[in-house]
Amino acid sequence: MSIEQLADIAQAMVAPGKGIIAIDESTNTIKKRFEGVGVENSEDNRRAYREMLLTAPNLGDHISGAILYDETIRQSTRAGVPFTKVMMDAGILPGIKVDKGPVPLAGCPGEVVTEGLDGLRQRLEEYARLGAKFAKWRAVINIGEDAPSSTCIESNAHALARYAALCQEAGIVPMVEPEVLMDGDHDIEVCYDVTEATLRSLFGALYEQNVMLEGTILKASMVIAGKDCKDKADAETVAAETIRCLKSAVPAILPGIVFLSGGQSDEDATAHLNAMNQMGPHPWPLSFSYGRAMQSAALKLWAADMKGNFAAAQKIVAQRARENGLAALGRWSKGA
Repeated sequence: MSIEQLADIAQAMVAPGKGIIAIDESTNTIKKRFEGVGVENSEDNRRAYREMLLTAPNLGDHISGAILYDETIRQSTRAGVPFTKVMMDAGILPGIKVDKGPVPLAGCPGEVVTEGLDGLRQRLEEYARLGAKFAKWRAVINIGEDAPSSTCIESNAHALARYAALCQEAGIVPMVEPEVLMDGDHDIEVCYDVTEATLRSLFGALYEQNVMLEGTILKASMVIAGKDCKDKADAETVAAETIRCLKSAVPAILPGIVFLSGGQSDEDATAHLNAMNQMGPHPWPLSFSYGRAMQSAALKLWAADMKGNFAAAQKIVAQRARENGLAALGRWSKGA
């Protein structure tokens, strides 16, 4: 696939008023989500839940793509229609999570590095045949005493860059996600410093690995205080500091940036995105790639009566998509 084709896909991922829904939870992660609402973690329940999300009426109006898990990209609706066909028919690009998750980083106690490069070329070739148009790899950066180390940041940046190069070789747009976790009591200034250092390292590594930025999407965490910090910044401050950090570290040639919700409440994630876009225009489109912030309310309703509440849960998903789509345009208002 040419860089022009990769660039077209990347631009479609951040089309005006559209964003990404992340439904790439591993089997263990969705087990925890299901346990929280009293649903058995069976393959059929996982399939039914993903069908509820992906077949929500008019979802494609505000959702440009969905990140899937390995199991999900191989599944079909109850009627036997592959999820990837359902998505493409709705104008939603299929994406796939390809990393194998974080493991302890040797020599750096308390820090992690993401694995999954072994065999990735072959897996990407299969995912491309299954219909994947983009992929996602998540790195995890913890903030703590003497953390993150430069070793942790550079190790994760290098892995992200190697993954991105392999994606483009396979004709798949890489979504690079260096998540700076909200866990901890650090203030917004510390988060800014860590996020800026992480992004600078990432784009340096992408350059070294000959990754074409025109066909790459950044999935970024917002510059925000830790969950246990007593001094919480308002939405305008979070937006302003996030934009300042991005302008300092992210090249303007990048087609777009999508944000993860990262432990924020549904409303906070939407409000912060909206505030950022109201401060535009920016060098790149700013949109969303939310998981829990898109799903949590719908999951609770669906779990209460999986068949009876199927359509009502879909309406919640569509409404969350619409609200975040408006926020991607800077046109959202609380209670709208």
